[in-house]
This record gives sequence, structure tokens and C-alpha cells, in this order.
Amino acid sequence: MKVRKIITYTEDVHTEGGRPVDPPARTAVVLAIIENPWAGQGYVQDLLPGIDEVAPKLGELLAPRVVEALGAPVEAYGKAAIVGLDGEIEHGSGLIHTLKFGDFFRKAANATTLLPAVEKRAAAGTVFDIPLKHVTDATIRSHHQSIEVRVPDGPRHDEIVIGLAAAAQGRPQARLAPLSSEQ
Repeated sequence: MKVRKIITYTEDVHTEGGRPVDPPARTAVVLAIIENPWAGQGYVQDLLPGIDEVAPKLGELLAPRVVEALGAPVEAYGKAAIVGLDGEIEHGSGLIHTLKFGDFFRKAANATTLLPAVEKRAAAGTVFDIPLKHVTDATIRSHHQSIEVRVPDGPRHDEIVIGLAAAAQGRPQARLAPLSSEQ
């Protein structure tokens, strides 16, 4: 696995809807910009050898970093794969939609639910939103949220941006009724 760089973002919301958020609502994102392991090979029928080699390394690299950047227990989480223009969406999907990647984050976050994801092919500098859901119950509406991310110089045509996002809470000032109330 060839990593060009790792980027860490944190966001602390202090006010929402004109009201203070106390404690501030923190979200963290960690992104690895890697060389696409299938770059320059044309159509590759069997992606599994590349997935087996790269996905566990990415999970092991990113999961502890995003938990550390958050600095609090993870309540909501999500993932992303943005593939450069010379790659296929399947390249990013293969790396993030495997337990060999996601289980590192699930264990680090004490989570049991599937990680929501964004995946797309895009040019460098594309804005994308990483969806987040509650770590143990995907029906908890207060934790359905997203965080906007952009890497100005990535992914390059032969790269993939792989990311994990975590929130220490639900949306600031969340006040929707529980899903169970809609019968």
C-alpha cells in the first residue's frame, strides 16, 4: 500500500440554531490518499488479492487515528471511498465494504452496526459528504448526520481517498421524534 498523505479534520460546533451547544459537538474525519492498487492494470476481474492486501492495512491505520482525533467515545460513524478518474468505483467499494477494513473501526468504536458509506469516482478537489449513523442502533434519528469533506489535491487520477468519520454525539439540537413513534 502506497500512502501519499493522511489528513485529519475536526469540527466543533459551539452554536446551532442560535443556541449554545454545550459541550460543543465534535466530529472528526481521517483520510488516507493512497495509490489505487489496480491503477494501470485495465479491467481486473479478481479484486480479492488487492483487497486482502490493502483493506486490513487501511483499517488498522485509520481507525485508531479517527478515534484519537475525536477525543471522546464514538457515538456515530461512517466511511468513504473516492476513486480518481482512472479507477472504478468498485475499487473503492472493494476496499471499504469488507470486514477486513470495517471491523477495525467497529472494534475501536465499540460498535455493532454497519458503517454507512459514500463512494464515487471524482476528480481532485471534489466535495463529498460522509454519512454517519449511530454505532449500535441505525434507527436512532438524532445520530443521522453527515460531514462535508474536500481534499484539494486528491484523489489524483490514479489514487483513492479512503476515509473514516466519527461523531461524539448526535446532531446539535436534534429534536425529531424517535422512529418508533411513527406507527
